[in-house]
Amino acid sequence: MTTTSKWPVALPTCLSVERQQTVAVLTLSRPEKRNALSDELVLGLQTFFSSIPEDVTAVVMHGAGDSFCAGLDLNEVKEGDPRKSLNTSLIGQRLNDTIQYLSVPVIAVLRGAVIGGGLELAAAAHIRVAEPSAYFALPEGVRGIFLGSGGSVRLPRLIGTARVMDMMLTGRSYGAEDAYRIGLFQYLVAQDEGLSKGVELALTASRNAPLANYAIIQGLPRIVEEGPHNGLFTEALLSTLAQSDEEAKRRLRDFLDRKMNKVARPDGA
Repeated sequence: MTTTSKWPVALPTCLSVERQQTVAVLTLSRPEKRNALSDELVLGLQTFFSSIPEDVTAVVMHGAGDSFCAGLDLNEVKEGDPRKSLNTSLIGQRLNDTIQYLSVPVIAVLRGAVIGGGLELAAAAHIRVAEPSAYFALPEGVRGIFLGSGGSVRLPRLIGTARVMDMMLTGRSYGAEDAYRIGLFQYLVAQDEGLSKGVELALTASRNAPLANYAIIQGLPRIVEEGPHNGLFTEALLSTLAQSDEEAKRRLRDFLDRKMNKVARPDGA
C-alpha cells in the first residue's frame, strides 16, 4: 500500500488520484494487465469510493494505457472453491453498488477493452464517455462463468436482456459506434479526448446544487424499480427535499430576479 498526498487514505499502487479543481480523477493503473480486476484493485476501488472528501464534487474514472478494464483477473480465480467465488462476487457487487449510489456523480472514460467485470464497473457509473478504440464484450459464457458484479441487473436495463444474452451466449462484441447506438454509453468522442470530455462533464455536473445531484443519483435508480404509485410518491419526496435546500432557494431567487428584470426593461432586452 502507498499513500498519495492527493487522497486522505492509503491506496494501492494500482490506483492513482489527481485533483482537477473539485473533480477527483481516478486512474486504474495496471496497464500491463489491461487494468484487469485483481483483488487488490477491487479492494482499493472500494476504499477510494468509500472515502470521498466533502470538497470533491465528482469523480472521473479511467484506465492507464490502451484499455479501460479487461475484466476479472482470471489468474486469481481459485478452481473448485465456491466460497472464494461467492466472496469475490459479493465484493464486486458491493463496490458497484457503492459507485452507483455515491453522493457525487461518477463519469467513466472508456477506451480499448471494456470487457466482463470492466463493463460491469463502467455500467455502475452515472455517465459513460467512450473513444473510438473502445470495444465491449461479455465472454463469461465462453469461459464457463457468469456475471458476478451486478451486470446481470444493470446491463439489461441499459441495452435490453436479449442483447446481454446474445453477448454472453455467443461472445459477441460491440465496437464503439454500435455500442453508442444501442445505449451502452452516452458520449462518443475522438480518440484521446475522452478524459478531457469526462472532466468537462464532471465540472458541469458539479455546478448543480449538491442536494439536487444527490437526489438524482439516489432517486432515479430506485424509482425505476418501484411501481408507478410508489415511484410518484418517491419523486414528490425528493422534489420537496431538493427544493428545501438553501442553495436551491438561492438559485431560484436569482433566476426569478433575472426574469423580472428582463420583463421590466422598456426594450425587453
